[in-house]
Amino acid sequence: MIDSPGRHRQQQQNPIAGGNDHADDVDYNLHETSIDHQQIRECCSGSPPERPPSEMDLMREKFAKLLLGEDMSGGGKGVSSALALSNAVTNLAASVFGEQVKLGPMALKTKARWRREMDWFLSVTDHIVEFVPSQQKTKNGTDMEIMVTRQRNDLLVNIPGLRKLDTMLIETLDSFGQEQEFWYVSKNDNQDNENCHSDEKWWHPTVKVPANGLSEMSRKSLQCQKESVNQVLKAAMAINAEVLSEMEVPESYIESLPKNGRSSLGDSIYKGITVDHFDPSQFLATMDLSTDHKVLDLKNRIEASIVIWKRKLHHKDGRSSWGSSVSLEKREIFEERAETILIMLKQCFPGLPQSALDISKIQYNRDVGHAILESYSRILESLAFNVMSRIEDVLHADCLTQISSPARSEGSSSSSNEDAVATSATDTQTLSDFMGWGIASRRRNSTDLEIYYKDDDEKKPSKPAPKKSHYLEKLESCGIRSPSARD
Repeated sequence: MIDSPGRHRQQQQNPIAGGNDHADDVDYNLHETSIDHQQIRECCSGSPPERPPSEMDLMREKFAKLLLGEDMSGGGKGVSSALALSNAVTNLAASVFGEQVKLGPMALKTKARWRREMDWFLSVTDHIVEFVPSQQKTKNGTDMEIMVTRQRNDLLVNIPGLRKLDTMLIETLDSFGQEQEFWYVSKNDNQDNENCHSDEKWWHPTVKVPANGLSEMSRKSLQCQKESVNQVLKAAMAINAEVLSEMEVPESYIESLPKNGRSSLGDSIYKGITVDHFDPSQFLATMDLSTDHKVLDLKNRIEASIVIWKRKLHHKDGRSSWGSSVSLEKREIFEERAETILIMLKQCFPGLPQSALDISKIQYNRDVGHAILESYSRILESLAFNVMSRIEDVLHADCLTQISSPARSEGSSSSSNEDAVATSATDTQTLSDFMGWGIASRRRNSTDLEIYYKDDDEKKPSKPAPKKSHYLEKLESCGIRSPSARD
């Protein structure tokens, strides 16, 4: 027999155990095993590190969570697919834009994440289709009408529009990445709080401008950007209102309502709506709208009364408990007046939380297309309002600087500058013209809430329109100004 070199070396190193063949075999096996383990460790140490998950893996994980209704335990306690998608879009926007407290460009990584994940969610709408007639030529040349699939009409119209609004807001934020005449300081580093717009915004940094204020060019640029964002806000509000109006009212919400609109509104509000000569401006002037809670309470009451009156119109035979002795013509007039008040409230106070009716519709909605449209338009509406508020903070700081600066004490020059800004803003192209909607927007530059309404001398009795008008047409017919940020 031929001994292996390893065993021969072992025998030379350990002459005492040379006579014990069994011990030599054990030592040889242990030595060979240690060599094999060492080689395995060397191979493992040289292997590349575990690669990060790919984009496909992330998408699979995201949609697996959505299919389970956000219940990863598998217990079947998840929400519907529509609500899961709505929550996913809302949570994505909160994580991406939640820290956007300054006017400045988004981080490249954050922007890429926003684009990537929104493309995932919007890809669901490509498979929500409807059948439409189409023409097809056969082999013998005859025309034959067939049915083909196409993306549902509301998605086909609104998804490209929302993408365009999204792009405009991102571009507006990116435009502030260049050299700007204003900057931000922390609340703790700010020695004087005279430029603080509101104590409620304690988490926002303080805006600082030069001692002589902003230059004329910078002020005009901010005014134009504010007006552009305001048009985006109006468009997002219109789309969101249209989608919410198409959602069904849940039965649970209907069961919680009183049996008549008077009980829902209260005596004072009901009398203000049912007067012979109704003026929505005068009605809102008599209401207490000092806090968000009071405005939201008024909105909830009016929305509840609209639902009650619509159900009474549906049960007009009088056999239902929802029927009443009020004529159908008067009920239509009351409903039209309440909807007008709602539109004015939404335009004057765009930063309000969601009403009870909106929350109930979103919670019980089962239409995935409506869920995506509603959530996408809602977060764009919120982002546009926040960007416009940040722009108004800069203009407010500039206004305080002009008042305190002796070099800017001449009122005539400031008024002429405001007129020039107003003229330039009026000549610019509106969002409606840009998107091809053909709706003329009425824009004004003052931020006082009272200018929303007409003078008492110009009041005329309002006549109900026999035809239901579109939300955008109502918005323009009210002659409402650009909304202002509330302290």
